[in-house]
Amino acid sequence: MIAVKFKKFDSPKTSQTNKNWMYGMGILFIVMAGIIALRNLYLITTRYSIDMYLDNYINGKITNEKFVIAMVIAGVVLIYWGYFKKNKDKYKYKSQFHGEI
Repeated sequence: MIAVKFKKFDSPKTSQTNKNWMYGMGILFIVMAGIIALRNLYLITTRYSIDMYLDNYINGKITNEKFVIAMVIAGVVLIYWGYFKKNKDKYKYKSQFHGEI
């Protein structure tokens, strides 16, 4: 029988954060929030002033800038949850099958 070892999956050097989808989605949320914030900064300040742009963060209306804040918060939560989450499912059944092989 020939044993095949795949370096990408069997390498002990890969960290667990690379395999977690929540960490990647958190990075994506923060990058997209930055793109939206820069786009709004460019579009609003070319037509109006920087005060109008900054006022959109604190006024009572629902604006894109408030979605930027929500996306950054959601991104940080996803990164925190993805980075510090214990991988319990990986070792969940280890004691059940230990000794059968």
